[in-house]
Amino acid sequence: MNKKLSMAVAGAVMAMGASAANAGITIPAGDWTIDIGGNVNAFYTHTKFDDALDTAGEDTANVIQTGLLPSALGIGGKTRQNDLDIAFQFTFFTGVDSGSGSAGGSNSLNIRQAYLTFGDKSWGTIKAGRDLGIFESDAILSDMTLLGVGIGAGAGGTSTLGRIGTGYVYADWVGQISYASPNWNGFSFAVGVREPWSNGSSNTDIRSDMGYEGKVTYEWAGDVAGKVWLGAISQKHDTDTGSVDSYTSRGYDIGGKISFGGFGLVANYYNGDGLSGAYGAASGLAFLANNDSEDDGYYVQGTYVLPGIGTKLGLSYGKSTSEQDGTAVEFENEAWIIGAYHPLTKSLNLVAEYTDNQYEDFGGVVGNDAEAKTVSLGAILFF
Repeated sequence: MNKKLSMAVAGAVMAMGASAANAGITIPAGDWTIDIGGNVNAFYTHTKFDDALDTAGEDTANVIQTGLLPSALGIGGKTRQNDLDIAFQFTFFTGVDSGSGSAGGSNSLNIRQAYLTFGDKSWGTIKAGRDLGIFESDAILSDMTLLGVGIGAGAGGTSTLGRIGTGYVYADWVGQISYASPNWNGFSFAVGVREPWSNGSSNTDIRSDMGYEGKVTYEWAGDVAGKVWLGAISQKHDTDTGSVDSYTSRGYDIGGKISFGGFGLVANYYNGDGLSGAYGAASGLAFLANNDSEDDGYYVQGTYVLPGIGTKLGLSYGKSTSEQDGTAVEFENEAWIIGAYHPLTKSLNLVAEYTDNQYEDFGGVVGNDAEAKTVSLGAILFF
């Protein structure tokens, strides 16, 4: 692919080392080059629920659904004008779940990417529009469940959660104006201003303060290749009610990954205040979504590619914790994930995963010792 269609799709594939990293349809159009690409994926998931993690309303759920990556169609273009590299990207995301047999289903069409870029390799690139956020982006792009399901299966909808909320908070798709530096012998950085997000407490959070995020990375090649990153985020929340005090969401993350031979290792840690507002199965999904909290989490992941066969075997463990200030809410959300990802062709990957998601609430809000165990089998096709 001459242009990475999507940070979340093509970029994720390249980060995973899976097949189809060079897929895509390239169309010359005058001074422009148009790229069309994306993915379609579908999984059978069987989930056994216990207590609070029962998002489907039953003890067990059998669903045909989309995995962590929604199925996507991306259309982008690039050109060179007045010594500037100019590009745009639109990506349409949807799921395959039909919502208990209803015609409309419970998924929707979602345009998560709509942005323009301009710049030059000598001084960097400016991006304006909606795209994946900067903070914790390396954590999700290094997650092996990008090709699979992870936690959150059984409820249907546009996508599952992968490892979101059990090792990292969601970078999410946000309106932003950001700058990415050139690559200086492996070193680079990115900074951005993002749209202000309210905390969801009865619309009491005034959208008056922008969010700020950034990261620095160092990447190297060789027999032992790798990448390390350090990121940060901050946003002030002003409220118009006495029941919710003003506060600032802030945090940092640090992580890295290395590969040698057929082995790959990933580790990521985050810590902050007001990062994970949702307590329950989707903790970490709704970033900046509630009142002030103390949050941290981590995940570690190991993979190995079988010689000759090409199948990638993976094992990962992660945990997120959050304590809501001024309330009794305190929880841990953790998951073990085992996966096998086989490149049947250069475009098509077969996937099998087993996920054990355990949730403990120490505040007595939604019950203790909840658990969800999921077996998922399916395929993801990149084009």
